[in-house]
Amino acid sequence: MAYFDAASAAPLHPVARQALLASLDEGWADPARLYREGRRARMLLDAAREAAAEAVGCRPDELVFTSSGTRAVHTGIAGALSGRGRIGRHLIVSAVEHSSVLHAAELHESAGGTVTRIAVDRAGLVDPSAYAAALRADTALACLQSANHEVGTEQPVPEVAEACRAAGVPLLVDAAQSLGWGPVEGGWSLLTASAHKWGGPSGVGLLAVRKGVRFAPQGPVDERESGRAPGFENIPAIVAAAASLRAVRAEAAEEAPRLRELTERIRVRVPQTVPDVEVVGDPVRRLPGVVTFSCLYVDGEALLHELDREGFSVSSGSSCTSSTLTPSHVLRAMGVLSEGNVRVSLPPGTAQEDVERFLTVLPGAVAAVREKLGAPVASEVAREADELVVDSLGKRCPIPVIELAKVIGDVPVGGLVRVLSDDEAARLDIPAWCAMRNQEYVGEEPADQGTAYLIRRVS
Repeated sequence: MAYFDAASAAPLHPVARQALLASLDEGWADPARLYREGRRARMLLDAAREAAAEAVGCRPDELVFTSSGTRAVHTGIAGALSGRGRIGRHLIVSAVEHSSVLHAAELHESAGGTVTRIAVDRAGLVDPSAYAAALRADTALACLQSANHEVGTEQPVPEVAEACRAAGVPLLVDAAQSLGWGPVEGGWSLLTASAHKWGGPSGVGLLAVRKGVRFAPQGPVDERESGRAPGFENIPAIVAAAASLRAVRAEAAEEAPRLRELTERIRVRVPQTVPDVEVVGDPVRRLPGVVTFSCLYVDGEALLHELDREGFSVSSGSSCTSSTLTPSHVLRAMGVLSEGNVRVSLPPGTAQEDVERFLTVLPGAVAAVREKLGAPVASEVAREADELVVDSLGKRCPIPVIELAKVIGDVPVGGLVRVLSDDEAARLDIPAWCAMRNQEYVGEEPADQGTAYLIRRVS
């Protein structure tokens, strides 16, 4: 089985396993106690904090361990907003942040705060000038991920950090996807990360808060972790997280170029061997091991099952998967095709042979799914009418687009196809289909049920 979903959770690094087992015998006691066992646990905790702080690029007393990356995000955002409450209640986030950031923003908004969401381009990249323009006198905090978890696009953190610094606004960086590859450049103020993203154990997050940042921890006061992360520290997991972070950093210089070559091979070969595919994400500014593409006329869940049967574990941002009825917020913000979406995220150590086998298997897997769904083929005979109405009400991704593709040849050049759909994915996938097939997307209008999407045949 080839595991290609490291962006969700990387396999446990051998160093993490060794450190975890060793510290189970040494780090079980309360590090706040003064007796021998407590002092031993405190030494392990302090050493882990120093190692993690060195990797992050901050002082040890600026870093605390939390119970997860999500908890680090929620604690960091809430603490920074509260600490700067006298300045104002305006928060800035990008439209492609991790759901933990966006959920925190929604909570802040529901409590009376204001939120500006910065748009991205089709590569998933923010424009630093948009952040600069969004900064206001009442801005309490800005948030920007270092790299996107779905498409791998790396964000211009140094430029945004400089704009925030000039305005006196702290910048929180979610570095969960990138920290294993290197420190985050730029003058960030707060940083969060999650150990299971770099091969550490799950249940360990990092929160770094620079000295001088106004920060007021929320919730009941706790003496643990400077009052910022309540509860007894999981010292064995923390030690394993710090040890594995140091290990993957030592391997990154050699492993990153190798994984970049493998993902570039996927980016180039997939459009050559699979018709009607859109590779998404920035082609240059991206994480070493992440590549994402979407396939027209494909049910994302069916494709994932097909690849799983062939021995490949991948993930999807499609709306047509069992876990969601709407397209990924990242793909939606980028305005790219969402149906048949596949994210390949290679863990360190991935064998070239596994990637080659994936590239061999993928065309057949996509073709099999398309055949089951009745996707259009070029030999179909067309009839002509000035305008056709396609009733796709009650049908889910990718059926509305499949039915559109089947009838586009039935109208003359300049003719219209009106697709009726109540599937949220159609709002994203129909314009994307038009861009890929060189047809004109006219727009949408209300219908008695759902929405009518208008497409004009150009070629």
